[in-house]
Amino acid sequence: MSEQTTAVRFLTNLLGIYSPSGKEQAIASFLATEMKRLDFEVGIDTIGNVIGVIGTGSPVLLLCGHMDTVAGHMPLRVEEGKIYARGAVDAKGPLAAMVMAAAQAAKEPNFKGKVLVVSVVEEEATSKGVRHLITEGIHADYAIFGEPSGVENITVGYKGQIQLKITLKTETGHASTPWLYDNALDKAYELWKQIKSACTFPSMDPNETPFTSITVCLVQMIGGEGNSVIPYEAEMILDVRVPIQFTTTQVYDKMIKIIANYQNTNPKVNITPTILDTVEPFEANKSSPIDHVLSSSVRRILNKPATLLRKTGTGDMNLLGKAMNLPIVTYGPGDSHLDHTTDEHIEINEYLQAIAVYKETILRLAELHNNKNPNTTNKSP
Repeated sequence: MSEQTTAVRFLTNLLGIYSPSGKEQAIASFLATEMKRLDFEVGIDTIGNVIGVIGTGSPVLLLCGHMDTVAGHMPLRVEEGKIYARGAVDAKGPLAAMVMAAAQAAKEPNFKGKVLVVSVVEEEATSKGVRHLITEGIHADYAIFGEPSGVENITVGYKGQIQLKITLKTETGHASTPWLYDNALDKAYELWKQIKSACTFPSMDPNETPFTSITVCLVQMIGGEGNSVIPYEAEMILDVRVPIQFTTTQVYDKMIKIIANYQNTNPKVNITPTILDTVEPFEANKSSPIDHVLSSSVRRILNKPATLLRKTGTGDMNLLGKAMNLPIVTYGPGDSHLDHTTDEHIEINEYLQAIAVYKETILRLAELHNNKNPNTTNKSP
């Protein structure tokens, strides 16, 4: 069986396993079994992350991807050179490409180095897998996180995120006398409009971009107890994206000022903000060795220059990059605009190209590192 056939079959089987966040046991078992067949040393940690090691010595390259998906099963099908399935681009395509590339690179007779391929859990929910990885401690000289950047592109920056819950409480009464009471749902919507107005993109600033602006999205609003009762409690959850020039604390303070101003004009409304989660914004060092080698590999394999992207989303690279303080980028096949959609699919040719780019990067990075540090070649970390 050819390497390409093996790679496509591996990805297809991976996509055939439904693995929403929190339910990754079956796919973890599959990955562990298949990676052992590819000569990885494999273990599953206490929360379900699959950690595969191949090669020995220095440098140590961490390839980190996630095996969970958002909820919502999609029938697996292959049509016209594309594989349709939940997770095809986000992010089983990149994960499968990293596994296959590491296995292929390790077979090269001149390869000296160690590759850690880590498949984490719950990236789509709480980033539990990466947080555990950081807490437990893991050593690497370089890292690539696998997310769909497009095979020609390298992601070097992500915005941060605040998940903010705001609860509003009022007095209540009969729905037939709405003029006598504050309606908690009405008040929540009024507050939301003020927050939205203060964080509108694009603003009047001509230099503002989606990456450099604060944006807020209302993702949930609930309230009301039933017919004939004026809602006396409402809750809304906001997804706040934090640009690189701010910290999450600075942006949260801005949110609090807006809420405080609204509270001053509505003294009978009790408002309680609660932070559910935060991730700091992150931008990689674009002059790092991993960036140069990966860019060069894209150029060699695709015969075109790589494009560096700064994205408005938030990724686990933010957490890894901040905690580990090592050269890191995000890269992987697939169109990120297909994330979480009913049309999610990956082009087989792009997936195979990504394997070649990853493999080239592993080999060239090891060569570069060992030429600069000849005395560390045979030392295992």
